[in-house]
Amino acid sequence: MKTWNSIANDALVAWLHLQNPEADSLRLQAYESLDIGHSAEMFALRLVADVHGREEIKDIVVRLRPREPGLLEPYDLQRQFNVLRALEPTEVRAPKALWIEPTGAILGRPFFVMERLPGEVFESRPIPREWDSEPGRLRRMCENMVDQFAAVHLVDLVDTGLESIGNGSTFLDRELEHWEGEMRRIQRGPLPAMERMLLELRRQQPSPCTTVTLVHGDPKPGNVAFIEEDVSAIFDWELVDVGDPRADVGYLEVMWQMPVGVTSRPSSLDVCGFVARYEERTGINLEHRSWYRAMQIFKLDVIQLIASMHFDDGHSDDLRALQMAGGIKLMTPIGLRDLGVTEPLEFGHIYPRRERIEQVRKVISASDISRSEGEQIQ
Repeated sequence: MKTWNSIANDALVAWLHLQNPEADSLRLQAYESLDIGHSAEMFALRLVADVHGREEIKDIVVRLRPREPGLLEPYDLQRQFNVLRALEPTEVRAPKALWIEPTGAILGRPFFVMERLPGEVFESRPIPREWDSEPGRLRRMCENMVDQFAAVHLVDLVDTGLESIGNGSTFLDRELEHWEGEMRRIQRGPLPAMERMLLELRRQQPSPCTTVTLVHGDPKPGNVAFIEEDVSAIFDWELVDVGDPRADVGYLEVMWQMPVGVTSRPSSLDVCGFVARYEERTGINLEHRSWYRAMQIFKLDVIQLIASMHFDDGHSDDLRALQMAGGIKLMTPIGLRDLGVTEPLEFGHIYPRRERIEQVRKVISASDISRSEGEQIQ
């Protein structure tokens, strides 16, 4: 459903009217497909309601469950919705969850509706270089981002009712078991480098942090929106859980060093500054940082492997899967070094078959030609 059609529009309007019985009429405007990330499908819409002769406008986002099989199965849309609802009274800046349709009867897949928060996201596009000349701008953006992820870890699990979404004391074991299971499910043969990393993660696994917190699961700079220097929202709560906050910090530390985005410029806050600020804000001591980084690299490797093998199987025609497979070759040696492993290891079958790649490239090329011819006719 990459394009919005009249059938989907009419079905959604009728359903939204049931959620807003006080409205005399409803209509949707300003359709925009938010082509961000590799998982959920999202549409930004403007909801216009006529209420007793007064026009009320609300900008919303419809988040659909990914088509199966998704990257992050089992995909729990209700869990995300419940967490966003629970976060409303907290200091965490997350979109307000409005309504959920869990059956798939309206749009063919379950979805929920949330408010659309303003702000810019800097994930794949570079930061303007002139920002380096503005004293402290990027540093303050980084500091505000650290503060918001610290706020996630400071959420009161009892007051919000979020302690029930997971057993925090078993989080590290559950994470390793889950991502090993996903690797075994999708792999085509031996994966020596990834399997060695998993072995060392289990051998060197530390005792978990004694502080159990809400864990975002995907705390990267690309899941944060900014208005000027301030964080306006944290997005993408697909991997949210209750557990060890150091896991989130390890993930953020890996992402902090990526070559694009808010954290990548010379005037950005460096990793040491980020760690010090986080510890000051939360009171959590960040021990065993190299192990947590390696753990998160293993998770990222598995997600990238799933994307590559889904492409290979024909579940996806997204050529970004090739970049993700390449990401395994780039990141795995870093994770192994964090675990003290320096000898070269084979990667195994991580790329899609060449014939499958060429098949998709031909289809995309033919589509581009057809589109170009159509534009010339018009």
